Amino acid sequence: MNRALLLSAPSLAALLAGCSVFGSSIDLSEPAVVAPAASSDVTAIQRTPFKVGESSHTVEKLAKAQACTSTQGAGLVTEPGPIEVYRMQCQNGQVFMARCELRQCKRM
Repeated sequence: MNRALLLSAPSLAALLAGCSVFGSSIDLSEPAVVAPAASSDVTAIQRTPFKVGESSHTVEKLAKAQACTSTQGAGLVTEPGPIEVYRMQCQNGQVFMARCELRQCKRM
C-alpha cells in the first residue's frame, strides 16, 4: 500500500524555507531583527462627520440581528441618493457596513 505524506501549509513552508538556507553562510543561531523602514510621507486618517441617512434605522436593525449594537447608530458614508452605504461601529470593536439601494438594505 502506497501512502503519501500529508503536510499542512505552514509545515511545508517551514520545510522549504529550511532547504533554501542549507549550505549558505547565513547564521541561524541568532534571530534576525528587522528595523521598520522610516517613512516621511505619512498621511493622516481622514475622518468623515457622522450623518444620519434615510435608511439609518433599517441598517441599525440589520446590525442588531448580527449581534452588533452601538450607542451612536448607523452613519451615512456616501452622498444621499438612490444607492447609499452605511457604517456602524459595534460595541465589540467590529464594524458593520450595509449598502442600501432604494431603501432596500443588505449587509456588505
